[in-house]
Amino acid sequence: MEITLLNENHAEDYWNLRLEMLKQSPSSFGSSHEEAIKRQNPIQTTKERLSSDGNYTFGCFMDENMVGAVTMVREVALKMNHKASIYAMYVAPPYRGQGLARGLIEAAIKLAKETEGIEQLMITVVTTNLTAKGLYHSCGFKPYGTEKRALKYNGEYYDEELMVLFL
Repeated sequence: MEITLLNENHAEDYWNLRLEMLKQSPSSFGSSHEEAIKRQNPIQTTKERLSSDGNYTFGCFMDENMVGAVTMVREVALKMNHKASIYAMYVAPPYRGQGLARGLIEAAIKLAKETEGIEQLMITVVTTNLTAKGLYHSCGFKPYGTEKRALKYNGEYYDEELMVLFL
């Protein structure tokens, strides 16, 4: 397992993994596969995002294939830039249960701790995703609320647990 901070050179691999994650786990992400495949110039947009300040995406590689990823985005507003949020946490199904997700989350936490001014990390998780909730709890995230009906997909609502890690 190799965990790497991604850059624009990883855009195509990340985009392909992004499409997979949206298709494999539609209730876990705010974006949808249907919307993603309609985007114009997705590789160029991904390149720009992977190289923008305050936006950090880690990829997890097994045998040179990207099989997992997580993104940390720092708030830019003056009164909120002491916070960063974790998004798009995903490990492909064949690679789950091997510690890859923990490695990705720990890489994001480590970067947050090393980045001047970041004091807390925020994350949300669908309340029925017990595996992810367990991982985040074990990494030190604490729940502070629940957003009812946070997501709606195919007529079904999903609640999200709001969690924070104070650095």
